[in-house]
Amino acid sequence: MMPYQMAFWLCGILMVLAAAMYFSRKPALVKYMPFPRELGTVLGLFGLWQVAGRLSVMKVDGAITRGTWIWDTERDLYLPSEHWIQRLFFPAHPTVVKFFNLYYASMHFTCMIIFLIWLFVRHRDRYPQARTTMAMATAFALAIQLIPVAPPRMIAKAHLTDTALHFHQSVYGAMDANSPDQLSAMPSVHVIWAVLVGWTVWRVSPSKWRWIGPAHTVLTITVVLVTANHYWADGIVGVALLLISAGIQATARRGASWIHSTRVASAEVTEPELARSR
Repeated sequence: MMPYQMAFWLCGILMVLAAAMYFSRKPALVKYMPFPRELGTVLGLFGLWQVAGRLSVMKVDGAITRGTWIWDTERDLYLPSEHWIQRLFFPAHPTVVKFFNLYYASMHFTCMIIFLIWLFVRHRDRYPQARTTMAMATAFALAIQLIPVAPPRMIAKAHLTDTALHFHQSVYGAMDANSPDQLSAMPSVHVIWAVLVGWTVWRVSPSKWRWIGPAHTVLTITVVLVTANHYWADGIVGVALLLISAGIQATARRGASWIHSTRVASAEVTEPELARSR
């Protein structure tokens, strides 16, 4: 997983490059300026997502307590057990679990970059809405993640295995609740981004390959549960934030459209009156 320091450095370099391309006033450079700008934006969000796990507005010691509360609440609500879904794959299918560990560590950011480039190049009219929804939902998630919550692999009563640590593939190291970068389980940015990718690709693409988007969504949700990095509740809250972000955007667009139509109607009424007054 790319460290947040590198993400911020690359973000800064790309933003400076985008500004230089814009102020150059050369049509060819201005045309392609959005590429470094948008990639820099995603890198910045990726870095902030990692930093959120290192900051907290509460004591880190409470992360285990909050994680345990989520686990108990899920049982009270009769949600499927994360233990059950992990046992479908581990320890019976170690190769599959190793793949899941790698997918968790590498494909979250990679798939979002590929998705945004594809959407920007092939469906430019849909790009702003998807990009803004992603940024808004991620910002909401980062604000919540300032309250540390231990992932299910740290909850003793859950009896879950840290599969990445078990196979020496962990991007976090030893399972230690005093490592704050591990305590950003709630909500799941992995699920937020994967659901956005799956939904948008399925709706926008006319290709027979559009099933790849929803497949990534299902695979990501399976991966975060099997590796014990997230609770069901993390994904549920993440999807709720995604819907709220999309709703805010839709409301803002309708409001802007109403204001625009009102101004046009007002101008149409005013022009004849000015003409008569002359």
